[in-house]
Amino acid sequence: MLMNRDQSVLLVVDIQERLLPHIHEGQAVLDNAVWLVKVAQRLGVPVMVSEQYPKGIGHTVAVLRGLTFPENVAEKLHFSCVAAKCLDRLPGNDRPQVVVAGTESHVCVLQTVLGLRGQGKEVFVVADAVGSRKPSDKELALARMRSHGIHIVSREMVAFEWLKQAGTEEFREVSRQFLK
Repeated sequence: MLMNRDQSVLLVVDIQERLLPHIHEGQAVLDNAVWLVKVAQRLGVPVMVSEQYPKGIGHTVAVLRGLTFPENVAEKLHFSCVAAKCLDRLPGNDRPQVVVAGTESHVCVLQTVLGLRGQGKEVFVVADAVGSRKPSDKELALARMRSHGIHIVSREMVAFEWLKQAGTEEFREVSRQFLK
């Protein structure tokens, strides 16, 4: 199944101030998540953000926080956004496809995507926009997700599937801005 922007929501899980510095290749994870948020916004895809225990781990990193509306950010204590029910009130929660970026791959991202899959959502995890402290944890998490029917994709796969075709003014604009 292809990702359809009219059916998708982008969920950014727990890319937070005190956690990100410990994530393997954390800057690349952040850069790719920011890229996805900007593409989603340009194409009208709703963006939801979660924060795991912000009192202890800090809030969403400033660059992402600056791109999202405060009402689209949900705090949680559960590792899973689904168990915490924190996504229920956010725009886009009724869409059947969820594209996921964030940290940590083997904890909050894993538990969230398994929960979303259990709710019948079609879930796409952006491999170049998720991370863990240890590379092996990320690899194991992605393998486990795949075994549960979760699609593992790249950021460009997301953009091209949301765009659907070349030759439009929208494609040219997104291509110039994001597909360099």
